[in-house]
Amino acid sequence: MLHPDIPALILAPMDGVTDAPMRSLQGELGGLSYAVSEFLRVNHEPPPAKVFLRHIPELKNGGMTQSGLPVQVQILGGDAGRMAEAAWIAYEAGARAIDVNFGCPAPTVNRHDGGATLLKHPLRIREIIAAIREALPKEIPVSAKLRLGWDSMDSIFENAEMAAEGGAAWLTIHGRTRAQGYAPPAHWEPIGLVNQRLKLPIVANGDIWTVEDFRRCREATGCSHFMIGRGALANPRLSNQIACELGLPNRCEHGSLIQEGWGGRLSRLVEITRNYGEMNTGQALRRMKQWLNLARLHGDFTDFDAVKRAQTTEELLSHFKTSVLV
Repeated sequence: MLHPDIPALILAPMDGVTDAPMRSLQGELGGLSYAVSEFLRVNHEPPPAKVFLRHIPELKNGGMTQSGLPVQVQILGGDAGRMAEAAWIAYEAGARAIDVNFGCPAPTVNRHDGGATLLKHPLRIREIIAAIREALPKEIPVSAKLRLGWDSMDSIFENAEMAAEGGAAWLTIHGRTRAQGYAPPAHWEPIGLVNQRLKLPIVANGDIWTVEDFRRCREATGCSHFMIGRGALANPRLSNQIACELGLPNRCEHGSLIQEGWGGRLSRLVEITRNYGEMNTGQALRRMKQWLNLARLHGDFTDFDAVKRAQTTEELLSHFKTSVLV
């Protein structure tokens, strides 16, 4: 999925936001190399294949969204044996790459031995990655998503080394500690130091809201692979803009969905959601409001108050039929 010598722009997994319809829509907007799924938790028992297929329906389509964007499966948990078994089940269900979440800062997840809590135990990071790597065919890459540490940025160096020793093909590093949550700023410099030390690709992540942010992140990290999440939703043009900066082929023309503005994008999200028979338009309404709220907070959408109380997708979309907002 990620080639060491080819720049990449990746859609971040955002729990409760970047579900299958949103991943497909973001793929249609263009610029992205692939997406990572929302994490699937591995608790007392590995999830069966039907859970992977429901959670990541792209597995039924060769690991691609309806728009043709590749999707990597992400799993989260603290037991190496169960994580390895879950990775094998995902592979048999159609996964072509596995990512391990060592970065989720949610207290509930951390209390149950998952996500960022593993950052306090570097040897366990190595153990989990190694177990998954051993369980899968060698052509199936295993990667890891890390934060800088639990409460100290210095932790990233040992944790990254342990993930590499376990057999990770690449690492994605979010430039904050767990203690920071999502509070600004993201710290890109430690990501750059890891990129200098390790002989594997590093994906830089955190606070890339604009092309200018991207340029500063690239300068600070020396990376050629980047992950964007909230920034991609807040500014639907951002992925194409960054792709142009990276020189990605056939990614520099804004498609019609970009030009249609918010009304067209939101209508398309409803349409895609309906194409997934197991999903409902109530989910689409929640995603629409989440998307517009991000654009209000971090983008140029200024009319959120007029749509936030909409009770149906039709009611929300009707606002754009009489509005000149783009």
